[in-house]
Amino acid sequence: MNSDAVTKSTPQRALFHALGLTNEEMERPLIGIVNSKNDVVPGHMNLDKIVDAVKTGVTMAGGTPLAFPAIAVCDGIAMGHQGMKYSLVTRELIADSTEAMTLAHAFDALVMVPNCDKNVPGLLMAAARLNIPTIFVSGGPMLAGLVDGRKTSFSSVSEAEGAFHAGKITREKLLEYEENVCPTCGSCSGMYTANSMNCLTEVLGMGLPGNGTIPAVYSQRIQLAKRAGMQIMELLKKNIRPRDIMTEGAFRNALTIDMAIGCSTNSMLHLPAIAHECGIELNLDMANEISDKTPNLCHLAPAGRHYVEELNEAGGVYAVMNEINKLGLLKTDLITCTGKTVGENIAGCVNRNPEIIRPVENPYSKTGGIAVLRGNIAPDSCVVKRSAVTPGMLRHEGPAKVYDCEEDAMKAINDGEIAEGDVVVIRYEGPKGGPGMREMLNPTSAIMGRGLGESVALITDGRFSGATRGACIGHVSPEAAVGGPIALVQNGDLIRIDIMANRVDLLVSDEELEKRRAAWKPRKPRITSGYLSRYAALVTSGNRGAVLEYQAK
Repeated sequence: MNSDAVTKSTPQRALFHALGLTNEEMERPLIGIVNSKNDVVPGHMNLDKIVDAVKTGVTMAGGTPLAFPAIAVCDGIAMGHQGMKYSLVTRELIADSTEAMTLAHAFDALVMVPNCDKNVPGLLMAAARLNIPTIFVSGGPMLAGLVDGRKTSFSSVSEAEGAFHAGKITREKLLEYEENVCPTCGSCSGMYTANSMNCLTEVLGMGLPGNGTIPAVYSQRIQLAKRAGMQIMELLKKNIRPRDIMTEGAFRNALTIDMAIGCSTNSMLHLPAIAHECGIELNLDMANEISDKTPNLCHLAPAGRHYVEELNEAGGVYAVMNEINKLGLLKTDLITCTGKTVGENIAGCVNRNPEIIRPVENPYSKTGGIAVLRGNIAPDSCVVKRSAVTPGMLRHEGPAKVYDCEEDAMKAINDGEIAEGDVVVIRYEGPKGGPGMREMLNPTSAIMGRGLGESVALITDGRFSGATRGACIGHVSPEAAVGGPIALVQNGDLIRIDIMANRVDLLVSDEELEKRRAAWKPRKPRITSGYLSRYAALVTSGNRGAVLEYQAK
């Protein structure tokens, strides 16, 4: 189906006339612009300007642009309360509503304009599902803040709050962080989830160069949006579609650059979910296989002191890709939204700053930034951002301190109940159990702020913000709500973590675990009505990307 279904019919043309469209505009392809703009999310406050620029580009190239909205939750504002249950779940709402609007109005092609967190994967899922020519242009990253003469970002204020509660800094210093860490619009300035996914959109081939790194406040961002508007007309003319671009090879490339850059662990939820919509099943064991041969070249916040604006200055995502490809690790003959192949795109892209993008001969580590772990506490896998773990915590053994929700863990941390060497376990926060798989930035930041980041680990069937650092292991699958082994952990049980060996184990005998399993009973659902209840009934585990699964009747 194309726009002829709606532009060749007199009654429907009458409604387009009501919009102010001319006959000439109805003769051109109808291009849907998915606009994630709202007044709540700092990363989205500039998207009206991006959308206007996209419209200009589409019109310049002979199309008729028509915008419609997508919702967005700010993870930072939703963090630490009931609102975080609604973050991950919006990914499916965004995909579903975009499908509905696109097919109801018979658009010929789409330009997706997301920026923060779930909008990017949600719209990539929609692009794969709809499979009409589509291109992405994000709103761009925030510039780094400045405190005490040093660049800083959102994760710093979260940790500063923990330091304040521990009596390590004054209220005045905390307010200084509050007022200075987020100085502009844009997605938060470190390699958190939003910037991770916007960068990986480039790697997948669905965004033009600079999509993930050109700062939101730069005029280059407006120019990029105009080019995206023009380029969608080329994709339409050549009939290049998302599933032509997002092949299995493209996902392997994305996992490779994920490891090289050190992206958010949330990418291990979103890449499988996007691939699922493409009809490709990503086995997370593939991540370790790729990580074993992919050096980690970037330490962007929270793993290090560099920020996305600096990655942009160093040459951006394409420069990282060109550096990594010196090892022959990328599939370079794949078509992309530029109309060229990966190899053509990255040829000659220079690494302008070897401090920001380390050469492959001098990586931060010889293995990638993310690791997938398994063990008797997580037989179906769990995930850690290895590049953000201090060397002394790559191997750790300690007693469990067990909490059945984030709030109980936060109270314990702030009350000083967590000691050096402990392993904090937060469960019943998975996709079903939460429901919604909340991010645990507040507990991890509180641990860091109290000076325990180099001696305390955290394990959860929930997930982490891209701003989290430390020995923080998430996405434990199966989750507690379905009787996964994490539900059987008791206070004082020893847990052994060996990130380099990709293992995490509960040091309890099989006989004892079987006894506990026989006594375990499912918890009553926390929420029994509304969207979260429906989501909990359909959602799969974290190791499968927390996609929705149902049986059509």
